[in-house]
Amino acid sequence: MKSKEKRITSTPEKNRSNQSRAGRLFLKVCAAFFLIFAAAGVCAGYFIYLLDRDLPSISTLRDYRPSIITRVYADNNELIDEFYLEDRRVIDIKELPPHVIQSFIAAEDARFFSHRGIDIHGIIRAFYRNLQAGQIVQGGSTITQQVAKTLFLTPEKSYMRKLREALLALKIDRYLKKHEILNLYLNQIYLGHGTYGIEAASERYFGKEAKYLTLAEAALLAGLPKAPSTYSPLFRLERARQRQAYVLSRMEAEGYITEQEATEALDAQLAFRKTGDSKKIAPHFTEHVRRYIQSRYSSRVLYMEGLEVYTTLNVSMQKSARDAVDRGLRELDHRQGYRGAPENIPPERFKGFLGAQWIELGRVLPERGQIITALVTGVNHEDKLLLLSVGPYEATMDIADMGWAAKKDQKRTETTGLDGTEGMFRVGDVIEARVIGVLTVEDETILQLELEQEPEVQGALLCIEARTGEIKAMVGGRDFEESEFNRATQAVRQPGSSFKPFIYTAAFDKGMTPSTVVMDTPLVYRDTLQNSTWKPRNYEETFYGPTTLRTALIRSRNLVTIKILNDIGVDYAVDYIQNMGITSPLARDLSLALGSSGITMIEVVRGFSVYANNGEQAEPFFIRKIVDRSGNVLEENHPSLKRVIDPRIAFITSHLLQGAVQSGTGWRVKALNRPVAGKTGTTNDLRDAWFIGYTPSLVTGVWVGFDDFRPLGRLETGSRAASPIFLYFMERALESRPVETFTPPEGVVFVRIDPETGIPAHSESKNSVFECYLEGTEPTESMAAGTDSRGRHAGAGQKDLGTFLKSEREALFD
Repeated sequence: MKSKEKRITSTPEKNRSNQSRAGRLFLKVCAAFFLIFAAAGVCAGYFIYLLDRDLPSISTLRDYRPSIITRVYADNNELIDEFYLEDRRVIDIKELPPHVIQSFIAAEDARFFSHRGIDIHGIIRAFYRNLQAGQIVQGGSTITQQVAKTLFLTPEKSYMRKLREALLALKIDRYLKKHEILNLYLNQIYLGHGTYGIEAASERYFGKEAKYLTLAEAALLAGLPKAPSTYSPLFRLERARQRQAYVLSRMEAEGYITEQEATEALDAQLAFRKTGDSKKIAPHFTEHVRRYIQSRYSSRVLYMEGLEVYTTLNVSMQKSARDAVDRGLRELDHRQGYRGAPENIPPERFKGFLGAQWIELGRVLPERGQIITALVTGVNHEDKLLLLSVGPYEATMDIADMGWAAKKDQKRTETTGLDGTEGMFRVGDVIEARVIGVLTVEDETILQLELEQEPEVQGALLCIEARTGEIKAMVGGRDFEESEFNRATQAVRQPGSSFKPFIYTAAFDKGMTPSTVVMDTPLVYRDTLQNSTWKPRNYEETFYGPTTLRTALIRSRNLVTIKILNDIGVDYAVDYIQNMGITSPLARDLSLALGSSGITMIEVVRGFSVYANNGEQAEPFFIRKIVDRSGNVLEENHPSLKRVIDPRIAFITSHLLQGAVQSGTGWRVKALNRPVAGKTGTTNDLRDAWFIGYTPSLVTGVWVGFDDFRPLGRLETGSRAASPIFLYFMERALESRPVETFTPPEGVVFVRIDPETGIPAHSESKNSVFECYLEGTEPTESMAAGTDSRGRHAGAGQKDLGTFLKSEREALFD
């Protein structure tokens, strides 16, 4: 019994002992866990301290100065171009309607106004989905975190970056108010097609300021941050619409809009800005501006500091210049014939091609006059029609609208079908065409087209205000997207006969007059060093005998011009011409008379401005003022005029150049029906065609040629290839300006002369013109009385005819 009692009494003691040990063990475990958690907390705190210490400072957020665009304006303050690394226009979100802000909050961060920078629910949800996927597929970032990432962090996907992002978001939320964070977000977020921020995106997609966005438009844009390329409404409209529907449903769920408003927005038609609307009006001009600013102020200032650049360009004149060059080059190209369709595609590609074309057209009907590509779908020989497709539209082209392409050696008969164009077109050809009409037949739209082709030849045009030097229009080439090379400022080409006026001006300043006679006879020059012979000739390859300087310049006679240069001296002429504004190196030999030295168009135009301004040179300039983002004026330019030659000499040359238009090689320009002076230029083998002309207010230069220096083609002279472009441009540039005349300065007298002989005309003479001279050098009646049977005379400042002819014979064999 005692033993049993002992066992019974010892059991409670043992239990108490076990409980005591368990308690001590529990305390140890708790202490261990506490120490572990404490150590983890300390480590985590220290880690966060280290992490926080390496985080970038957010103090700059209150002075938000993002990279913003430099804007370039025309002379009427119309925006013509922009330069940027990021297409961003900073706005204050207070200007935005509530539905714009609400659409982004609903789509990106519905709990934005309740969390403190990070959304725990969102993070847990993203963490779970990432674990399921085995990789990072969802971020769960709040708007504040997106601001932190775009402003301070890299876009890499890692948990370390997410932790830094979360810490920054907490700091930003404490540092800024909610509307300030939204302001940063809506100006910083990338929304596709190179646009950053709501304002730039609104302009890019819809062509309007963000404050005018409708609910449907705002919801579409709010769906872009998730994946701007995937949901691009310009390329993937169906996906964009699906994302828009999601945003509208989230706005409805958050109570921002009603179900009816969501339905109406979803059904609303969206009008996107056409792709072609963004085409620059003066790309070569603004590229000239860009190069200048980059060179003077640096790339950082150009692309990030948001300069306001006010230029001299006139938008209306620029459009006229662009159209004139395009028209002139196409006319020349048509004269050279059709080169054939640039591409032929198989029938199985028709649908894809037309679908892509429809997107390129901005899903709108092409306008009359618009040049487009068209797909040949059939050839109707009976009705002499080409059947074509343009996007979703059918089109036709009549034989009369492709006549220029007809083979020149093929006879046209009633049975020829598409007269002269047999074999030129096949089904599947992709051709260029111009819209000339739009018909509606039984509710079906049919386009009427005429054949075009992209010219291969290049051209350039430069126009300046004569009295100020302001560049009003600049076309540096046919297509800037194809070639950025600026042929108005960078191309060094031989000016040909357009250089001759400078030679004659130098001669007039050395005593010659319009009535001075020079023999138009053959010339032969031997170069003993090169063992070669130079035999210059006139364009017509004939000789004209005694020729006045007036006739020689108006008719662009080469041999007379060479003799004039030889008479006045090459060195004298070079110095004189450089003083007039030609800065390129000039050949110091007699070939200079024929424009053999390469110069730029801007130099020639500057030189001709001396004539328009009666001896004063207008220095061309293209920027009026540059202002930085703080309103400081970095530079301001004003007209710069300087006297370089006698105004009387300038007027005499100008008067002769008016004659070159009225009765010389510039005759096509007479159609302006107002006083205009100018000179054509054509180089050897028809490689360059020029026309430089002016009125008292505008000086304009035109050049046509190939970049590879091949010939333009038979008869493509400055008169035929270049002067029509000048005419097309000046007709529109001058239509709103009053008719101006060239006013003679004091010291100039007019005499009615015989244009062939240069002597005063008889009273009964029917062939006479008024010519101008420096007072005291004009031909007199006594000269008229002393002429021979052919009316030849010595003329003011010229040797007697016998001595003159003797010197000519000697020059022939020098």
